[in-house]
Amino acid sequence: MKEEKVILVDTADTPLGTMPKMEAHEKAVLHRAFSVFILNQKRELMLQQRALHKYHSPGLWTNTCCSHQRIDETNIEAGKRRLREEMGFSVPLQELFSFIYKAPFDNGLTEHELDHVMVGYFDAEPEVNPEEVAAWKWMSLEELAQDLIRNPENYTVWFTIIFDRFYNHIKQIQ
Repeated sequence: MKEEKVILVDTADTPLGTMPKMEAHEKAVLHRAFSVFILNQKRELMLQQRALHKYHSPGLWTNTCCSHQRIDETNIEAGKRRLREEMGFSVPLQELFSFIYKAPFDNGLTEHELDHVMVGYFDAEPEVNPEEVAAWKWMSLEELAQDLIRNPENYTVWFTIIFDRFYNHIKQIQ
């Protein structure tokens, strides 16, 4: 299997080249990423529990899906691709905002990403890929906000960073 590369960027999201994904996470180099949040009509967020064999954050709960764009792939195209690969469905996505964060992990890797946050709407059950996802559930945004405060250890580091921004943004537009 060919090693996945990430797109290195500056703080204005200008591409600077590519680097193997693991190397970028070992060196904490800023790269492009995306996070997809899927809501239903009840204003609940679809969460996924990461597969137990993932190289970082296994078994932790996180947003519907996230990953890295490929060369010549738009943010929306990347979000739709990964949503199909991980959760088994496709819906229209809208990009809400982007921001930069840096989050070190216990295993020596660091996420340093310019993250493009997207939202979509879906009211059915996903057909999850068990290689990527251990479980999934719907959770109200209000309940989730409280659980992140009470039990942050149950969630990925990046999700605890991104959710607050997402929640505040969604409250303003709904």
